[in-house]
Amino acid sequence: MGAVVADDGPSGVKAPDGGWGWAVLFGCFIITGFSYAFPKAVSVFFKELIREFGIGYSDTAWISSILLAMLYGTGPLCSVCVNRFGCRPVMLVGGLFASMGMVIASFCTSIVQIYLTAGVITGLGLALNFQPSLIMLNRYFDKRRPLANGLSAAGSPVFLCALSPLGQILQHEYGWRGGFLILGGMLLNCCVCGALMRPLEPPKKSEATKEPAEKKVKKKLLDFSVFKDGGFVIYALAASIMVLGLFVPPVFVVSYAKDLGNQDTKAAFLLTILGFIDIFARPICGMVAGLKWVRPRCVYLFSFAMIFNGFTDLMGSMSVDYGGLVVFCIFFGISYGMVGALQFEVLMAIVGTQKFSSAIGLVLLAEAMAVLIGPPSAGKLLDATGRYMFVFIIAGIEVTTSALVLALGNFFCIKRKSEEPHTKEEAAEREELNKSEDKTPEDAKVDSIEVEQFLKDEPEKNGEVVTNPETCV
Repeated sequence: MGAVVADDGPSGVKAPDGGWGWAVLFGCFIITGFSYAFPKAVSVFFKELIREFGIGYSDTAWISSILLAMLYGTGPLCSVCVNRFGCRPVMLVGGLFASMGMVIASFCTSIVQIYLTAGVITGLGLALNFQPSLIMLNRYFDKRRPLANGLSAAGSPVFLCALSPLGQILQHEYGWRGGFLILGGMLLNCCVCGALMRPLEPPKKSEATKEPAEKKVKKKLLDFSVFKDGGFVIYALAASIMVLGLFVPPVFVVSYAKDLGNQDTKAAFLLTILGFIDIFARPICGMVAGLKWVRPRCVYLFSFAMIFNGFTDLMGSMSVDYGGLVVFCIFFGISYGMVGALQFEVLMAIVGTQKFSSAIGLVLLAEAMAVLIGPPSAGKLLDATGRYMFVFIIAGIEVTTSALVLALGNFFCIKRKSEEPHTKEEAAEREELNKSEDKTPEDAKVDSIEVEQFLKDEPEKNGEVVTNPETCV
């Protein structure tokens, strides 16, 4: 299939910015939707699991936690698999794993078995789909990449709005076992998305140039040299701090509304508002990020999105009624969508295509640790104080701090670096591509000079040029 060669980022391959890239974008939209929305959607089955196995809510909550931990924590493993086997095979296997985990979970007889199946196996399958889909999106789009990232990121709120009601219907009609079985069948669509990830073919080379190409040094399975890049280190640090507080408000806003005396359905409607705003915020932000003047300063836009999100958390901490929480969810949906649309676009701009597969795996691993610390620590703070205000304030401070780290670090590292090629390998490939483009006209000149000289050297007989089988027409 040639996927390993394609995933090495062959020199001379220009991103199509369209064509089959739109099919890749569609697949990435679906994968992103499943990856981010599925851990939240399975929560609708928790009450039946509590009744079935006689456990507490905290025990069932581990299912979503394990799913998220696998999605983020297996980043380096996914990078190794992609660099070794290519994106398409990894995604096909991941789709089978994701589906198999939910199907097997429908036959489980204990909560521990569900941890291993719906948590570990399905989580690993989603991780093996999510990361390669982003890598392929980076391969197929260059000029339109900010828009492509925004559109693919919109899959998260769209699927969250769709899967949660669907899960409730499946639970009511078929129970949790039937619901898990049907959701497992739906996850087989990840294999279809994986099949869409057609590798980019390198330019055809002549027989004389094939041998040197085959002697090319093998790509590292996990490139730790990204840590030598100051821009990457700053980004990873800022992203880890951001994740500490980014997911806290959506987790606690419904409980906040209930404690203010609102009905359950009215409180749950806040997440619908947030998700609806998020659907439009992500592609619009992607379009803005792709503007000619904005794109070179995309890291500043990302910093602004994080500051906006943190400031929204700080203002939301002062909400005293349902109307205040509605306003908070509107502005949080806008800022949350901006962050979701820009986070991977900025990483792609910092490390470049060659090292993105390794960089994203290492960043997701760093974020996994923060994801496991953030919401639980906020829950302990709420238990200790009994006030949601402090939870929202801490979340806002963490996200704002991450924005300052990224923005200030940009002045010293990322800005200067963006004017030069990202890596020595990219610079060498760019030089090689320029040589190959200039080679054809020079060769044509040399060939014409040789033929002309050959004709001049031939002796003339009776005023006629002696013809030769090799030169005559």
